[in-house]
Amino acid sequence: MPLPILYTYRRCPYAMRARAAIIASGIRVELREVELRDKPGAMLAASPKGSVPVLVLREGKVPGGQVIDESWDIMLWVLRQHDPHGWVGMDECHVQAALPWVIENDTTFKHNLDRYKYPERYPEQPQSEYRAAGEQFLQQLEQRLVVTPCVLGATFTLADAALLPFARQFAAVDDEWFATAPYPALRAWLERYTSSELFTSVMKRFPVWKPGDDPVIFGG
Repeated sequence: MPLPILYTYRRCPYAMRARAAIIASGIRVELREVELRDKPGAMLAASPKGSVPVLVLREGKVPGGQVIDESWDIMLWVLRQHDPHGWVGMDECHVQAALPWVIENDTTFKHNLDRYKYPERYPEQPQSEYRAAGEQFLQQLEQRLVVTPCVLGATFTLADAALLPFARQFAAVDDEWFATAPYPALRAWLERYTSSELFTSVMKRFPVWKPGDDPVIFGG
């Protein structure tokens, strides 16, 4: 059977969370790395909104459609196929527990992260103001990670995989500041992830896909 096709961009945090879930699930996909400045027509035909990740399924695997173009939905779909590490939890308890964190991350925190990372695009406030706004979410994470090593408890789940790429981006804007900021538990959480085999696999480099290229198999 043809494999699902994943359109992705290596450094996009949304695509990173999707690739992490694919690796954790053990399923295989055909990976197509894209250049965001020159998006392939096949991806735009599948998902006109033009953002990654996009997972193109075969044979109606999803009721009402064959394309999943939201990263959280891709995570859920692949983990519902196979979840050997228990990322979704018994009766999907981790999904419900993760949702408030993911919603806050993908709305308010992402809004502030974009402005902190690209202050020249948002001159309405100084960069320090955007950082302070983003730190409100970091403080919530720190308070949780002081108590448990991962967001939902002792083990790594889809909540960690969904949040880490964005926390990593925030930390990288000014790594000297972050190294001494009052977030030791958050730093330890990031360090465990970025030194893991999972992160190495998630960040593996692939050439930009062109029509007619041999398939690149990812996951499995």
